Amino acid sequence: MATLAIELSASRLLGSVFGNSNLVWANVIGLMLLYLTAGYFIGGRIADRYPREDALLRLVMWAAFFSGMIPLAARPIISRAAQAVFGAEAALALGSFVVILILFSLPVTLLGTVSPFVIRLAVTDLDRSGRIAGQVYAVSTLGSLLGAFLPVLITIPRLGTTRTFLLFSGLLFAAAFAALWRINRKAALPYITLPIILLLPAGAALGSPMRPPAPGASLLYEGESAYNYIQVQEDSDGYRYLYLNEGQGVHSQWHETEVFYGGTWDYFLAAPYFNEAPFRAGEVRSMLLIGLAAGAIARQHTAVYGDIAIDGIELDPDIVALGAEFFDMSESAMPALVTHIGDGRFLLNRIDKHYSVIAIDAYRPPYIPWHLTTVEFFREVKARLTDYGVVAINVGRTDTDRRLVDALSQTLLEVFPSVHAIDVPQSFNTILVATSRATEADNLHANISYRVETVDPILYEILGAAAANLVPLGESEIVFTDDRAPVETLVDSIVLNFLLAGRAEEFRLDHD
Repeated sequence: MATLAIELSASRLLGSVFGNSNLVWANVIGLMLLYLTAGYFIGGRIADRYPREDALLRLVMWAAFFSGMIPLAARPIISRAAQAVFGAEAALALGSFVVILILFSLPVTLLGTVSPFVIRLAVTDLDRSGRIAGQVYAVSTLGSLLGAFLPVLITIPRLGTTRTFLLFSGLLFAAAFAALWRINRKAALPYITLPIILLLPAGAALGSPMRPPAPGASLLYEGESAYNYIQVQEDSDGYRYLYLNEGQGVHSQWHETEVFYGGTWDYFLAAPYFNEAPFRAGEVRSMLLIGLAAGAIARQHTAVYGDIAIDGIELDPDIVALGAEFFDMSESAMPALVTHIGDGRFLLNRIDKHYSVIAIDAYRPPYIPWHLTTVEFFREVKARLTDYGVVAINVGRTDTDRRLVDALSQTLLEVFPSVHAIDVPQSFNTILVATSRATEADNLHANISYRVETVDPILYEILGAAAANLVPLGESEIVFTDDRAPVETLVDSIVLNFLLAGRAEEFRLDHD
């Protein structure tokens, strides 16, 4: 149970900075298996040399102690790694990744010694050795099931990653200590110092934020959900920001009197105006938003287009709750907004409506759900659009590497007759707009001439900025499908190339 809980918590510990891509999981699982392999080999040799229950229990208590030390030792490394990723310091970022994985070597190796040791002690009759080994592995597998589900479903969302490590290491220690106390109290007594040693730094770590707020900002909320490490910060001007995981990008922004922030979200408003001119704001009657976050995009569309019907899909229920608490994502502010908790593709196919606009703001390297990038998914999206409907997608890139943008453009062209690209200034974001009907980029310019038809003067400025930043589509041989969508491989390559380039001063992901 403890071994699987530590493995899953390891992915969460690393995921807060390095993501949860297949590459990260492969490193976590691969090295855990390597450490367990060493433990099995070492445990068998120790068991043959010291076939005593007290020797086994000592190994377990030390394994529990070092397991509890992992998040405490990793905490400063993770904080520095996040700064390294943000600053494009490749050597430090990759070095931190390796160091954190090395932290697991001792406790997981010690945990690996348990199974062969238990079998060695339990087998007293060779005629029953197979039965005993089977019982040991059956009990072990049942424990693994608990370790697989309890952290994900209960302890990490309710207690957080650090406390999850401490909880499972504490249970492991308590079981071993109680057993040793039963057979030899004098031998057990010194080990009571181990949890005391562990609790001293743990108290200090749990009392401080995992990542301090930005200079001049205050921390309004910090916590972990089943999906994310979440922070809400507020600066001295009253702007609130939603940060997730490593905190590179702002996922939602709010101000009591301001709605538009001159960033990526503004450009979603321009998407319908690729339809043939004159396109009037009143023709935008409904919207589906996949990646609602704390409601910044929904709030802007409500401000421009009025109380249009908006369905917002967000995977993380904690983010929706924080949106209501800190970002005014309320019925009074957006009376026509209906929130849906769950996976974007699953719910898309269960909301029986058609929309003028479908906005997808669920991509952020390295966290890109591949099933929201495929031809089959975009066919499902198109089936939910009105005759003049559009889909707008926020896609990440660098200034020299547009492979993800190009691959998604090519994938969209398999489904939609026209696709347009807007590079958001001073960011690493491109808004791709696909239209249900064949359209021209010049339609956007033509619609700007109908300024009197716009609802809000700010919309006119946004349309002008969008038109000024239109870029031609690039070519790509990649088309993402449900059968083959190498999104993570592509994104990992883009991120790694960028980090190795070391251009920290250009690293700006203001609005993801």
